[in-house]
This record gives sequence, C-alpha cells and structure tokens, in this order.
Amino acid sequence: MLPFETPSIYDQLHRFVFKMPRVVADQKAKFESDDLFRRLSRESEVRYTSYRDRPQEDRQVRFQNGCREGHVEVAFTTTGTNLQLVFSPCNNGYSEGCNFEKEQGKVHIKSSFIMNGVCVRWRGWIDVKRLDGVGCLEYDEERAKVEDAILREQIESYNQRVRDFEEKQRVHRAQQERHAEAEVEARKKALDFSPEHASSARN
Repeated sequence: MLPFETPSIYDQLHRFVFKMPRVVADQKAKFESDDLFRRLSRESEVRYTSYRDRPQEDRQVRFQNGCREGHVEVAFTTTGTNLQLVFSPCNNGYSEGCNFEKEQGKVHIKSSFIMNGVCVRWRGWIDVKRLDGVGCLEYDEERAKVEDAILREQIESYNQRVRDFEEKQRVHRAQQERHAEAEVEARKKALDFSPEHASSARN
C-alpha cells in the first residue's frame, strides 16, 4: 500500500470472516439422527491402535504409559473409526478419565471431545494384556450447553459486526451522494455565471 493511501474495502474483509463454529446448531438432534453416531452409541468392540509394528509386550507398556499420561488411540473395529482420546493424567492408578482400579486387568476410560460438530463422551474399557475391549459414544449434554452458549455469542458478535459494517457503508454512500449532488449544483452555478452563458442570455 502506498503512503497515505486510504484502506479499501478489501483491506477490511478479514475483520468480518466468520470463524468456523465448533458445534452444529442442534447437537442432540444430529447425535440421535446421524447414522454414524447411532452405530457408535452402541457398545461395540474397540482396539488400541498405536505402535502396531512393535511387539505385543512393548505395546502393552506403551498403552499403559499413554493412559497414565492422559492420551490413547483407539478404533471401533465395526466401523473402522479411529479416535484420539484425551483425558486427565492418571496418578496412582486413578483419575477422572482413567481408572486402573475399577476392574482387575482392565483400564476404564472416559474422554470428552467434539466430533462432527457434536459434544460427545467416549466411555469404555480396554484389557491391558489383549489391548482390546468395549466402548461407545454418549451425548455430552453438559458440555453441549456450554458450546451452544459460545455458538450463540459467536453468531451475535458476527451479526453485530455485519450490522456495524452495513451502517458504515450506508453513511459512506449517503456522503458520496451528497458530494455528487453538491458537485452538480456547483457546475450549474458556474455555468450560469460564465461569460459565454451570460452573452448568449443577452442575445
């Protein structure tokens, strides 16, 4: 941009780009009607999917370490859907999202996240030796309410910016129209008082 050049409308567009919403408008309806969610909401077989090229003993150790650190990758074997589960790190065999103590030889996991615009919770268990188990998705109503509120606030903020922008455009157009009318009026007056116009009027 050259010095003293006024910004064009294109320079202002980035201010009005609507940030992609994290969730859809009606999360519960989508969770209940979407075919994928319906299948994943039923308890079905899951498997630990990381480090497939490593020996089973090594994978067992890595799986348990991942659980204690608060992350693990699993897949629903019926659909092939892979998920990266994240939860609270597990201290002394137990945390809100990971529990080694509930059932011997198994780790029970809960993980909340947003999938396809819907707040969900993965709930299930995995055998620490076989590295498979059972899991399902649940609709996370509590987190959905929080995300819905954020979405409404985001939409209202965007709409307000659009209204402000449109008002500035309206004022700008009105100023341009007044300026154009003033120029036409000035030209008429200049023409009325020009020597050629005065001479032709006398003749």
